[in-house]
Order: sequence, then structure tokens, then C-alpha cells
Amino acid sequence: MVQFSVLPDRMALVNVDIQNCFVEGSAPDGMAVVERVNRLAQVCRAAGIPVFHARHTLPEGADPGVLGEILPIVRDGFLDPDSHTAAFHESLVRDPRDILLEKPHFGAFHDTDLEMQLRARGVDTIIITGIETNVCCETTAREAMVRGFRVFFLSDGTTTGGVPGLSRDEVQRASLATLGMCFAQIATVDEMISWISGAPAITEPQT
Repeated sequence: MVQFSVLPDRMALVNVDIQNCFVEGSAPDGMAVVERVNRLAQVCRAAGIPVFHARHTLPEGADPGVLGEILPIVRDGFLDPDSHTAAFHESLVRDPRDILLEKPHFGAFHDTDLEMQLRARGVDTIIITGIETNVCCETTAREAMVRGFRVFFLSDGTTTGGVPGLSRDEVQRASLATLGMCFAQIATVDEMISWISGAPAITEPQT
């Protein structure tokens, strides 16, 4: 299994879609995941690792396209930026230093400036957490890898509501297995915290 280097001055934490509609809706263990994400984010900030919070929204008047055909609730305002459903969950700790990102698609890279922001900070490795594992989190990991970023994908820092015909555990295991084979290093939140805490301190400020 791959073991990526843990170098805080070349890393960023990307929290994906910790929004009301997912924490309170599709993910039964959403609150437990948010608690772990908050704990990891605190360690990242202390180590000088930038923290990004991405949320799935559609600009007012935007055509949802095929997504609106697959998920009709999107046409009804489910992902409107000012809606309660699309808002970041109140339990997610956001620091003034954190970077907020609006993404119009499942992945956090497509049609956003995430890659530009990461490159500007000298980041070549990202940590992914969020909801849902097999949809927006997995898509973000795949997008990151094909752009040349190393990815740590956190098994207990992500969760899913599952899909029809499969249990949540089956979907989680399948998604993690695929990502771990081709796209990312799978780790737990506690492992990631331990690696960051034991890594060399940043000697120069990031730009």
C-alpha cells in the first residue's frame, strides 16, 4: 500500500459538503463525522495546513442540467446558495482563516478555482473528508489524483447514506476499496492527526 509523505507545508484539508441536507438528511452518522472533521481541522490549522470548506450549490437561475433530471429536488431549490438545505451545518467549525468554496458539481475541482488556490500555496497533497463518500468526496479524490495531487482519503472522516439495494457499510467499503486501489491513500482521522502531529514543523510561511 502506498504511503505518502506528510509534509504540512505542502498539504491542505478539503472538507466536502458538510451541509444541512447531508448531515441531517442522508447520513445517519453525520454528526459523528463532523466532530471528527472539526478535531482534524483544529490540528491542521495549528500545523499551518490551510482548511477548505466546499459546499455544493447552484447559482440563482442556473440550469441544473442533467443533475436536475436525475435529482428533481435540485430544480426545486435544494442547492440554492441561500437555502437552509445547502447551508454549512452549524456544528461545522469555520475559522476566519479557512477558505470557503462554492462548487456547482459533485467534485470540488470542476468549475472552481480550487486547483489554482492549492497551487498558489504550494500544495501537492490534500486530505479529503465530508459527505457523501461515494459521490462528492470520491469524485473530488478522483479529480485531484488526475490533476497530480496526492490524496489522503479518511475512512471515518467521510460517510454515506448508501444506495438502493446496498447497505451503507457495503457502499462505504466499496468506495474506499476503489479509491485505495487507484486514487488515494486511505487513513483514519486519528492516523492523520498522529502523522501531522509528528511531522516536521513548517519553517517558512505559505504564500
